[in-house]
Amino acid sequence: MEQSITLGARNNAWLYALIILLAVLAIAGSLLAGGDQSGWRWLHYLTKPTATLLLLVAVLRNIAPSSGAYGKAIVVGLAFAAAGDFFLMLPGDYFLAGLVCFLLTHCAYIWALTRDSRFAADKRMFALFTVIGFVVIAGLWSSLPPGMRVPVVIYALALAAMAAQAISRDRQIAIGAPQKSAARSAALGGLFFMVSDTLLAYGRFRWNIPYNAVWVLGTYYAAQWLFARSTEGNAHAR
Repeated sequence: MEQSITLGARNNAWLYALIILLAVLAIAGSLLAGGDQSGWRWLHYLTKPTATLLLLVAVLRNIAPSSGAYGKAIVVGLAFAAAGDFFLMLPGDYFLAGLVCFLLTHCAYIWALTRDSRFAADKRMFALFTVIGFVVIAGLWSSLPPGMRVPVVIYALALAAMAAQAISRDRQIAIGAPQKSAARSAALGGLFFMVSDTLLAYGRFRWNIPYNAVWVLGTYYAAQWLFARSTEGNAHAR
């Protein structure tokens, strides 16, 4: 198994290098753009969804046979995420459309994470992340437009459930088990995704966060990278 993971990483080395370059350019394009009319906006438009789509290609190129439904669900999640990237970067207000796409991403990831692990098996972990989710919502509540409150609550709870399930699953797998490395990647991916989306929401609705694109996109691409890599050695997923 470890040999197959190593070979997978080697086979996709050029693709992963390109993804890293595109992610860096997407962040740079967002910082340089400043506004929708900036001459640098094209760089962000070109690279942001392309990096996510190439992660999808990397998964399809080298998904482990043992990943089964897990890997297919990650592919579906990345496809919805690429659509969400597209909506969120467009001029105009397509935030709700992007939110729906990423909600579907988290649903796909939850499906993946329950292929070899019972949902909410670690009750304390789910209770902790539910509390975190409500704390995040409470901090945003007064700044949210009334029409966005219900969608944001649904999204935040789905995000918290995804992150909690990823960590719960990792905790259930014994150290040294063949699928431990993949489960740990997914758990870290869940955490990075929660950080990224929290920063995105607070940067949009409440605070002016300096260099926001660095923190939001940096943690977002780290999350997606980790989920993509988790498919290369996810043994025993059904």
